[in-house]
Amino acid sequence: MTHKTNARIAGFAFLFYIAAGITGMVLFSQATRGEGITAKFASIAQHVLQLRLTIILGLLEAVCALVLAVTLYAITRDQDSDLAMLALIFRVGEGLLGAISTRATLEMLWLGTSAGRTAPDLVTLQVLGTYLLAGPNWIMPAVLFAMGSTLFSYLFLRGRTIPVSLAWLGVVASVLLVVGLPLQLAGFLTGPVTSYLWIPMAAFEVPLGFWLLIKGVRTQNPR
Repeated sequence: MTHKTNARIAGFAFLFYIAAGITGMVLFSQATRGEGITAKFASIAQHVLQLRLTIILGLLEAVCALVLAVTLYAITRDQDSDLAMLALIFRVGEGLLGAISTRATLEMLWLGTSAGRTAPDLVTLQVLGTYLLAGPNWIMPAVLFAMGSTLFSYLFLRGRTIPVSLAWLGVVASVLLVVGLPLQLAGFLTGPVTSYLWIPMAAFEVPLGFWLLIKGVRTQNPR
């Protein structure tokens, strides 16, 4: 495919990924609201459709990550094929781990709808529910995303294939996540600041998605 085609596919994938992620979070929050584990699973039993849609959206996000890995590699490999390949690997890992992560939502769905069939006893339900709904937040897909985004943003900046200011924003936003997410994973960073880390990335990816979809990328000689 040409750079123009790859850019348009990447732009659509960026925007769809963001829309699917936000919609999935809203649906998941609706399906699991309630005080306490028992109330949350009672809510799941009443909002089965929302949780099933969350699973589908999670899989679509994983597909978008794989599409972005390939299309962004195709766009940036002229600048440095080795760095572009490394970035592709990070984004592929993000997509695969993201697909695997949907298993946790499947397990919540099973626990919330298993009454009258093979439902676990109350104690087991509390233990499993606490682990699934209130356990540690495994954010390795996000860590791999940040690493891949850093490299791709750097290659955009190096090649001047998108506006320089937008490329710089991508580099800064990505590096911020590369530093912050491992600290969050290890428990050193908690609270609202973990959400604030994503604001610069949103300010980068939404305009980037529209830019690639409408304008594409400027083709230049490799550097």
